[in-house]
Amino acid sequence: MPFDLQPHLQNELVKIEPLESGDFDVLYAVAADPLIWEQHPSKDRYQRPVFENFFKGAMESGGAFRVIDNTNGELIGSSRYSDYIEAQHQISIGYTFIARSRWARHYNRALKTLMLDHAFRYVDRVTFKVGIHNWRSRKAMEKLGGVYIGEESVSYSGEPSHPNVIFKIDAADWAGRARTSS
Repeated sequence: MPFDLQPHLQNELVKIEPLESGDFDVLYAVAADPLIWEQHPSKDRYQRPVFENFFKGAMESGGAFRVIDNTNGELIGSSRYSDYIEAQHQISIGYTFIARSRWARHYNRALKTLMLDHAFRYVDRVTFKVGIHNWRSRKAMEKLGGVYIGEESVSYSGEPSHPNVIFKIDAADWAGRARTSS
């Protein structure tokens, strides 16, 4: 069965749907907050021309989502699947940002749980690339059960390379974690 890169998924907190070109203005209104990007390697992504490039890459990826607050219907961010390697049964989740008004309120966990549950229907491993100095995201990955596996330099949408740490979650670990955290 081929990997469905843009399903419609939802839980109590969030709904994710395929990103559409008409989402630009509303999504940019969220992304225009410089504090969202302060620990990210692309600290200037709040600037419209930089975000336009990011959004273009998201649309071209074929795996990007708009993230909607399921309690009120507000668009609050974006995420995407990328780097699908069918032969290795692996995919990445990343390029995620969420409005600061939803930080520390379980929205990121709800989003990643939806995406992980869906991904593990098709793959055995999900990886996450996090900016080496993005301590908020690194801590969130650890809370989610991500295991550090190394570092690599990554170029975001034609930008210079930036060092990243790589985390992984394997299907067996995720299933075990879900059973023990219920």
